[in-house]
Amino acid sequence: MTDPIRLLHFADVHIGMENYGKIDPATGISSRVMDFLRRLSDIVAYAEENDADLAIFSGDAFKTRQPNPTYQREFARRIKRLARQCPVVLLVGNHDLPAMTQKASTIDIFQTLEVENVIVGHSDSLHWIETKRGPVQVATVPYPMRQRLLGEVNTRGRSLHDLDFMLREQVDLLIRNLSDDVDMSVPAVLAGHFTVHGSKLGSERGVMLGRDVAVLASALADPVWDYVALGHIHYHQDLNEGNYPPVVYSGSVERIDFGEEGDPKGFCWVNLVREETTYEFVELPARQFLTIRVDVRDEPDPTQAVVKAIARYDVDEVVVRVIITATPENEALIRDRDIQAVLENAAFVAGIKREVDYPVRRRLGVESPERLEPSELLERYLKTKETSPERIDALRNYAENIFSNEE
Repeated sequence: MTDPIRLLHFADVHIGMENYGKIDPATGISSRVMDFLRRLSDIVAYAEENDADLAIFSGDAFKTRQPNPTYQREFARRIKRLARQCPVVLLVGNHDLPAMTQKASTIDIFQTLEVENVIVGHSDSLHWIETKRGPVQVATVPYPMRQRLLGEVNTRGRSLHDLDFMLREQVDLLIRNLSDDVDMSVPAVLAGHFTVHGSKLGSERGVMLGRDVAVLASALADPVWDYVALGHIHYHQDLNEGNYPPVVYSGSVERIDFGEEGDPKGFCWVNLVREETTYEFVELPARQFLTIRVDVRDEPDPTQAVVKAIARYDVDEVVVRVIITATPENEALIRDRDIQAVLENAAFVAGIKREVDYPVRRRLGVESPERLEPSELLERYLKTKETSPERIDALRNYAENIFSNEE
């Protein structure tokens, strides 16, 4: 058996995410942006320490299509360092694309400057790449833009459903065309940035740009490929688990919000061998997000109860939020200042939220009793008292007469 080619697959760096961060006065950069940059540095260091032969970045370098020069510089520094270790394929994701097809993407500069060992996957192409341990074929499928794939198709009068189907058919066709050109004696990787039908979503919906289309998994699970390196979905998963080839979202490198609170973040380390490829997920030390829920409805000192609950967690350098369930009577006794004091070592306090439990609302069976008519409120109240239907009707008639006389 030949030595496996050591492939590092990562995606969705999203440099520029500043939510839940503070500006670092020393660098002028948000602490959350620095989190994402540190994870990228961790990936580069792993590639160096483990002698990577090839790195594939499956798209979305930045949060926006127009990143500021500082973010571009910091991304470029790390990619150039990675390229000194091995060839690097940079796939164009939806966040990297310009608003107009005629404009350059955020990563085209690497090709324009002819940065050594960097290949920009801005088109549907099959690249032959020489590595230290042998050649690899990498097919790049950037984010499917409607203007590019359906630009010459007459779409007048077509519904969005029809357009989605047409776009998916175009993506399936171009993947099949790429597979036809593969040399079956050499390891082949398909790198794509799109949604695959049936994949588990992360928080990418909150930062997604434009309308999305789902590619069928059957179009990717073709044994002509030895590994399918996907980006765009933030949750790490193998869509062809137990079968060949692995069809893998590496997932994003950092947590974006509380929707990803329990999700591991990292990249994939791949032992690439023709028809025998294996991989492992390598977890990164992503910033922890923590939700602390405290029920103080039966507590005479709700603030102290919250403080004790927080003390059970290590909140140092954590993005934390506290959700308190209280009663109307003790909600006013909650002192946010005391709670903030025990959270002073947190990386960021996302909020101290109070959820007030109104027993009357529960008894009446409605969240907004103020929207009910007086007679409706009376009827609901009488039902909670197990009043007979006949007496409810009689009392409601009396009440309506009283209400009408008052008007």
